[in-house]
Amino acid sequence: MATNKFFKTYPVFAQQGYSNPRAANGKLACANCHLNQKAIEIEAPQAVLPNAVFEVEVKVPYDTSRQQIGANVVGPIAGKKHQELIFPVVAPDPEKNSDVKYLTYPMYAGGNRGRGQVYPTGEKSNMNSFGASQAGQISEITTTEKNESNITIVNSNGTTTSQMVPTGLILTVKQGDVVKAEQALNIDPNVGGFGQEEVELKKQFEKVQAAELNF
Repeated sequence: MATNKFFKTYPVFAQQGYSNPRAANGKLACANCHLNQKAIEIEAPQAVLPNAVFEVEVKVPYDTSRQQIGANVVGPIAGKKHQELIFPVVAPDPEKNSDVKYLTYPMYAGGNRGRGQVYPTGEKSNMNSFGASQAGQISEITTTEKNESNITIVNSNGTTTSQMVPTGLILTVKQGDVVKAEQALNIDPNVGGFGQEEVELKKQFEKVQAAELNF
């Protein structure tokens, strides 16, 4: 994701829930679903001329020894070859666009690794550690046709609850175990995360820039 006043790109999936990629508090839309934090780096020139083509480099490092369930780690592209992403950008021209001024503008970039923990609808994805719905003993663990784990817990009062742990997750409990409320029932599968950074970009007059070079 990259965004400033004049251009913005962010996933279509996020656009369905957020009309603006950046909230008033500065948080980018992706952070609402990708809850884990993973730092990124952004490099861009400090100043550009109108109509100039410049490059913005976004570095998205991650642990190549771990594989996340059902995802290439850097969004829709293979992570091993794309930990450093370069975006060519054309600077807008104030002489052709009255909304563009010779000022300093912020540029924001966000990078996802892997899938999010929450869907825009608010539901959890399978990129989570699922906690026990109540304290008690696990009386039964069965597998559904979709390979989900159905875990039944009986508390000290005899109340029985059942909950599903999605397909692909590795359980940390077994039948007969005694668990606490909200105790993790599976290994946390998430190895990704979201990070955002910002830089300032100064739009300069071509004549002023030339004078500075001559001086």
